[in-house]
Amino acid sequence: MPIAVPPGLTSFYERRGVPGELAWLAGLPDQAQSLMDGWGLRPDGRGRNGMVSLVLPVLRDDGTPAVLKLQPVDDETEGEPLGLRTWAGRGCVLLLEHDPESGGMLLERLNADRPLSREPNDIAALQPLAEILARLVAVPAPPGLRRLGDIAAAMLAAVPRALVSLNEADRAVVTHCAGAVAEVIAEPGDRLLHWDLHYDNVLAGEREPWLAIDPKPLAGDPGFELLPALHNRWEEALASGDPARATRYRFDLMVDVLGLNRERAVGWTLGRVLQNCLWDVADGEAELNPVQVAIAETLTSLSTRD
Repeated sequence: MPIAVPPGLTSFYERRGVPGELAWLAGLPDQAQSLMDGWGLRPDGRGRNGMVSLVLPVLRDDGTPAVLKLQPVDDETEGEPLGLRTWAGRGCVLLLEHDPESGGMLLERLNADRPLSREPNDIAALQPLAEILARLVAVPAPPGLRRLGDIAAAMLAAVPRALVSLNEADRAVVTHCAGAVAEVIAEPGDRLLHWDLHYDNVLAGEREPWLAIDPKPLAGDPGFELLPALHNRWEEALASGDPARATRYRFDLMVDVLGLNRERAVGWTLGRVLQNCLWDVADGEAELNPVQVAIAETLTSLSTRD
């Protein structure tokens, strides 16, 4: 039976309309079958898709459950196998096989029906996420990954053009975030960063209660890792009646668990806000995302208060 590509993945790439991605999509069933044959795998359920990837549950020759993950190899995804090999399952999913030519990966099977986002209490969910993050960033980054210093320099270079299309209030936010990055860029760090650790990227496992998936590995300062846990589950921060207080709690908990310098963590988290704002402007947004603005204002008040 031919391997089926989920409609959501097909529609995502068709909306984007990038010729190279469409060619990859057209060859995806054959590529998946080739890896299944080469690694002695057999199907074990319905395939799923992430934002850009196809994930197929499979069984190995010895009956061990695993997942086959296929995605286009680009700047964001090419470092994933190296990062996973370096972590070697410490806080994250295990890499079992990797095909350098296609980028296909065979991964330890986790429980995709139990992401950390389903933990009903956001405060209770934050603690294991922070503990996983602390384990990941304890590892030095191997050679060959993108470096935060280069990314930060490119962000600062993009700021003048972005300011042209923003209103006065939003220009002030971007300018302040850029200033915060300028203060920390001289020490960009050398830790192995996940770069996308939010609650849906932490799944329940058998080997450990929770494990991270889908890294976009980067060499840099761990402070650049904190923003996803601040803006995800934002509705619960709003429901608390004091989103600024909820943001401060989330930030302080992660800083404490990771053992970070608070001022540097503020600077690099504002850098992550800057990155998101620049991406939005590049996508044609006329105004900054209000959640990003709210977080920037809260972090700025922390810095001012200290």
